[in-house]
Amino acid sequence: MGEITLVRHGQANSAATDEIGYDKLTPLGHQQAQWLGEWMQAHDGSFDQVFAGSLRRQQETAAGMGFADIVTDARLNEIAYYDLSAEMAQYAPDVKRDSPDDFHIHFPETLNAWKDGHIKGTESYSDFCTRVSEILAMAAQPGKRILCVTSGGIIAQAVAQILQLSIPQMAQIAVPILNSSVHRFHVTAHGTLLATFNSSPHLDYADRQDARTNY
Repeated sequence: MGEITLVRHGQANSAATDEIGYDKLTPLGHQQAQWLGEWMQAHDGSFDQVFAGSLRRQQETAAGMGFADIVTDARLNEIAYYDLSAEMAQYAPDVKRDSPDDFHIHFPETLNAWKDGHIKGTESYSDFCTRVSEILAMAAQPGKRILCVTSGGIIAQAVAQILQLSIPQMAQIAVPILNSSVHRFHVTAHGTLLATFNSSPHLDYADRQDARTNY
């Protein structure tokens, strides 16, 4: 049996107003990555290959976890959500995104508008779904353990594809995904199966409660 492990990057600059400004880890994000790497070294097996998206926050997370031989694959890059949000503000100004609390409504509305072609983004919704499918197919190597450092939108879409979830259901699982969280899939003769979702063993300590972030 093979195994795919997806890790969301550490906390990024959530005070940003555009893609470039968001794309760097905060000091806590660097700490989350370090803690996860230490936990994996102490408790987890080795990986046959490690991939990371080309975004700065993904590369910083993989490096902070202690991995050196990282294969960069831009298919692991996050949705350009700030760009989509800017288009959404023009298409549907009543759908607000004024605070993180609005995300659970804004996200599915935005994805539906993107899917239906009302907003364009930097790629089509179909192309986004295709690249996530490609990543899952690439990583589903029988007998191999593959680690991919990526982002919440990619993880939510991967889970949605495996479990055949609708966009509203995908949005529900995207909202609580923690920074530096771990998500595992088992690769079997019957297909790829979700085994673990949103685990954070490196943060399961009383003095790390405030380090559990999802923004």
